[in-house]
Amino acid sequence: MPPLFTWEFASDPYPAYAWLREHAPVRKTTLPSGVEAWLVTRYADARRVLADPRLSKNPLRHSAAAHARGRVGIPGERSADLMTHLLNIDPPDHTRLRRLVSAAFTPRRAAEFTPRVQELTDQLIDAFAERGSADLIHEFAFPLPLYAICDMLGVPPEDQDDFRDWAGMMIRHGGGPRGGVARSVKKIRDYLADLIHRKRENLGDDLISGLIRASDHGEHLTENEAAAMCFVLLFAGFETTINLIGNGTLALLRNPDERARLQAALTSGDTALLDTGVEELLRYDGPVELATWRFATAPMTIDGQHIAEGDPVLVVLAAADRDPRRFPDPDRLDLSRRDNQHLGYGHGIHYCVGAPLARIEARTAIGTLLTRLPDLRLDADPDELRWRGGLIMRGLRTLPVTFTPHGGPASS
Repeated sequence: MPPLFTWEFASDPYPAYAWLREHAPVRKTTLPSGVEAWLVTRYADARRVLADPRLSKNPLRHSAAAHARGRVGIPGERSADLMTHLLNIDPPDHTRLRRLVSAAFTPRRAAEFTPRVQELTDQLIDAFAERGSADLIHEFAFPLPLYAICDMLGVPPEDQDDFRDWAGMMIRHGGGPRGGVARSVKKIRDYLADLIHRKRENLGDDLISGLIRASDHGEHLTENEAAAMCFVLLFAGFETTINLIGNGTLALLRNPDERARLQAALTSGDTALLDTGVEELLRYDGPVELATWRFATAPMTIDGQHIAEGDPVLVVLAAADRDPRRFPDPDRLDLSRRDNQHLGYGHGIHYCVGAPLARIEARTAIGTLLTRLPDLRLDADPDELRWRGGLIMRGLRTLPVTFTPHGGPASS
């Protein structure tokens, strides 16, 4: 079996996942943290597991069983002040909290936000267009969704650079529990709690104000739940989009025929290929490598493997979305791929609530990059690009590019 979770694996995990799909599609393995977990790698199994109500999102389901067996618990399971969010709870609390935020992330509401996303996109490109080079992660893919989700939450513009600093610390260090990361988490948590208090005095048309209104009308949203929900919306809402823009742009640069086909379509004013293309980029090298933790609430069987109560189960989205049983020629990037029911944003009741906004951000970012910088080139050996460590997300640390410089803002 190929080694998992090494630096070499991080740069290209797909051969190892192909081996697992064929030889051990449901396999128990020891993660870098020391936790033992089951990896699910085939599409059909993955889709069933993601919607299986016998698998809980609550880490406490694992904690008691792990401690009783003298095993390692999952990281962060005791961070109670930030645990009551959509990724870590089950119905009925999940149903209640998801209902509160769903109205903010409908396709219609996301579409209304499109002009602001385009404005941010052009401003960021304007900042480096005359230079002829850029790091598309730090100068583009990172700030774009961060500023967008801050606007949607209602974070005042004068505070957004502080958020950029705090978020950058967490992204660079993978959300670890110590040092600067812990301080950044505390600063964000304290800031959000304070912002919620201030919003009560001056409600607006933002998401935080909407949560306060819902709470005041009987939805019983606690202050801790509100702060935790804003925290997870902030990070789930922007880190996935960083990776989608970064991974997607790299995939296009490494597949010049598909990139040329997309640019030709955009030049002619046809955006249909951009729409299907973003879905293909989500499938081909998506932003979320493994779905977030699930825990068996009772003994169960997945593809013949016995899963004990409390065992962690991790669905490998990156493996499932390249399963040849579901996707013909899965290792080929095909921007016009049809019947593309990928799992890039999950499946079932925990399907990503921010997917409509993320899709608009990706379409706007990638389409504008290819239109305004038509000769965009990778300025590094692809095999030497560094990927951020971490279990759940898959994303680049940097993406250096060059292009023909041009002056003037997009609106000129």
